[in-house]
Amino acid sequence: AKIIEIAKRLSLQAARGGAGGEKLCEKHREALKLFCEDDRTPICLVCRESQAHRLHAVVPIEEAAEEHKEKFQAHVQILKERREKLLGLKVAEEGKSL
Repeated sequence: AKIIEIAKRLSLQAARGGAGGEKLCEKHREALKLFCEDDRTPICLVCRESQAHRLHAVVPIEEAAEEHKEKFQAHVQILKERREKLLGLKVAEEGKSL
């Protein structure tokens, strides 16, 4: 659920950024160009240098979005496979009951 939430947030931010409406840091009014892996939140370049994030792992927001998108797609594929398996079992059990 957290991965889905993060992917949605990053997708929305990427869409806004692509339309020229980059979301800004509430503290510094700078563009959110980085993603803090430790806090799981987008940050600006000024936040990166602050005490709050200085020692945290930080990546460009586009890179984080792509990584989380790939993870999300892998989880979706696993769920699809499980669903197909369960539907097969359901059909088999319905056949037995008939």
